[in-house]
Amino acid sequence: MKILITGCNGQLGNEMQLLEKENTQHTWYNTDVAELDITNQLAVEQFVAEKKIDGIVNCAAYTAVDKAEDNKELCTSLNTVAPAYLAAAVEKRGGWMIQISTDYVFNGTKHTPYVETDTPCPDSVYGSTKLAGELGVQKFCKNSVIIRTAWMYSSFGNNFVKTMIRLGKEKEQLGVIFDQIGTPTYARDLASAIMTIINKGIVPGVYHFSNEGVISWYDFTKAIHRIAGITSCRVRPLHTDEYPTPASRPHYSVLDKTKIKATFGLDIPYWEESLEECIAKLKE
Repeated sequence: MKILITGCNGQLGNEMQLLEKENTQHTWYNTDVAELDITNQLAVEQFVAEKKIDGIVNCAAYTAVDKAEDNKELCTSLNTVAPAYLAAAVEKRGGWMIQISTDYVFNGTKHTPYVETDTPCPDSVYGSTKLAGELGVQKFCKNSVIIRTAWMYSSFGNNFVKTMIRLGKEKEQLGVIFDQIGTPTYARDLASAIMTIINKGIVPGVYHFSNEGVISWYDFTKAIHRIAGITSCRVRPLHTDEYPTPASRPHYSVLDKTKIKATFGLDIPYWEESLEECIAKLKE
């Protein structure tokens, strides 16, 4: 197949490129904004038609959650409008699309893991635009998979793990939120799951994916410092209201992964095993 990857310079896009080397049976087109502006409908249609694209994995998104509150237009363009353009273009070729979405489509007031049939109720511009993106992809491409994920990190780009390692080395103490609960996702594990879905065959629908287990941001930070060998920084727990942010965050955003595991036969690693793998890569 000829497969288009958007957002190839991001965390997930970079991990996808590493796995492409093991999946040489397909032809991969790795693009970021310099190669393809996905907010330009004509450019998207021409690219998909000329390259005879069979499938698209959309890793591109506006993910600055707080800045999104003031940049609604740009956020909407990247998270809502662009995915619909991609979906419509690949549908014309009878192709498929995998759209990456987020736990932020929920407001986090539930106390049991979110399943795919739970009614979305976003509480931020970012969450609202990503939900609208999901709906657009499903509307314009019938052979589409939506994967909602959460707390993503990798050895690439800017993310929570790398920030906590840096701050842990710089500061004597850190305050980290303890009353927001979720599950980290190692982008390498998500990329691996996407490869499995591509190779086994698209089964349209909405799916949830993160690593296994449940943790708070505070406990996650403690684990990051322990694994990275940082002992000089004291981490103290903060309530959400002690650290106000422009965008509201879900207090509880654990995703139930039963459906994706059953449908594609995935074996998902525990969050701490994946964190150890990522920090080992960072030390290299």
